[in-house]
Amino acid sequence: MKKGRAWKYGDDVNTDVIFPGKYTYAVMEPEEMASHALEDLDPDFANRVQQGDVIVAGKNFGCGSSREQAATCLKYAGIQAVIAKSFARIFYRNSINQGLPVIQSVEAAESIQQGEEVAINFQTGEIFVENKNVFSFPSLPDSVLGILEAGGLIPYTKKKLSEKRSF
Repeated sequence: MKKGRAWKYGDDVNTDVIFPGKYTYAVMEPEEMASHALEDLDPDFANRVQQGDVIVAGKNFGCGSSREQAATCLKYAGIQAVIAKSFARIFYRNSINQGLPVIQSVEAAESIQQGEEVAINFQTGEIFVENKNVFSFPSLPDSVLGILEAGGLIPYTKKKLSEKRSF
């Protein structure tokens, strides 16, 4: 179980804010995308985020366009998960496809404060905050856990195909 700091944001954080729209058609490696994560909302984010940190947000996180760069840049910035009151459905799916866990928990999103230490156990469906508060979320289906553990849908699919070929 990894621990990280909470980065707290509000409602309706859209994909143009997560990954600025001005870079949409620039060809970039994921690590370069990460250097632009949230730069219009929080200019210091990309320079200060650390491996294992967590984004905590309000409702409708990831609304806006369907671009997958939003999930990609957060994953490669080191974010271990996004906890929000609710997600835009296409961002939710793009995040799973990229191997970025997303957790819907109104109670945790309202309670966790900027900078608090957060740890997540995906197998038991528990969020630990500052080693004192525990929030539960529905455990993720095995198929989703498999995609996340593989690092995304493409590595998961390649793994499953190679397992089939080995029979």
